[in-house]
Amino acid sequence: MRHEILGSPDFTTARVTFDAPGEVLVAESGAMVAMTGGLQMKTSMRGGLLAAAKRKVLGGESLFQNTYTATAAGQEILLAPAPEGDLKVRELQAGEPFFLQSGAYVAHMGEALQIDTSWGGAKGFFGGVGLFLLKIVGPGTVLYGSYGAIHTVEVDGSYICDTGHIVGFTQGLDFRVEKFGGFKSLFLSGEGLVCHFHGKGTLLIQTRNPSSLASFLEPYRRVQRSNDD
Repeated sequence: MRHEILGSPDFTTARVTFDAPGEVLVAESGAMVAMTGGLQMKTSMRGGLLAAAKRKVLGGESLFQNTYTATAAGQEILLAPAPEGDLKVRELQAGEPFFLQSGAYVAHMGEALQIDTSWGGAKGFFGGVGLFLLKIVGPGTVLYGSYGAIHTVEVDGSYICDTGHIVGFTQGLDFRVEKFGGFKSLFLSGEGLVCHFHGKGTLLIQTRNPSSLASFLEPYRRVQRSNDD
C-alpha cells in the first residue's frame, strides 16, 4: 500500500493506492473524498460497541468507522481531515505508541494497529488537550490531520506550547499544564494555559487554534431576538 500527500499544508488530501487485493484501510466516518470503483466498503463499530463508544465519548472520534478493502491492485482512495489544514503520515513499529489529541485521527493502514484512549488526568481537562488522548500502538501506518499546518519540534529537555495548538507527541515526553505567567497574564495576555513538555521525543503542533477562531467569530454571530424585544 502506497500513500501520497497532496496540497499540503492548506487543504491537504492523502491519496492511498492499494498494491494487492485484500489490502485494508480503516478511516473515520466522513474522511473519504473519492475512490476507485470496485473498492469494497464496510461500516462497523470496530472492536465492538464498548470500544467504539469509548473512542467516541472519551477520544472524540466517530462511533462508526469505514473499512475499505481492495479487490484489485491499483485501486485508490482520497482522504481528507475535517478542518482546513494539514495531513501527515506516521509509520509505527510493533509496540510503538503514539498520542494524538481528540479529533486528529483520520485513518490507518494495517489491521494490527490498535487505537485506544489514554487517561490525561486533570491536567488534560484543564489544559484543553482533552481529558482523554488517543493512544495508537503499532505496527501500522496512521494518518492524522490538523487545523492549519503541522510543525514538528524535536524536544530534548523542555518545551512550552499553547494547549490549543497541540496535535500529538511520541513516547518519551511527559507534560504538565500551567498558567502562562502570573494570574494577570492568565486572564489578560490571551494565552491562558500552556503545556510544559519535558523529556526527549517529537512534539507536533498546529499553526492555528480552533478556540481562537471561535473567539474571533463570536462578535459576528447572529443572535435571534425574542418577540418581546
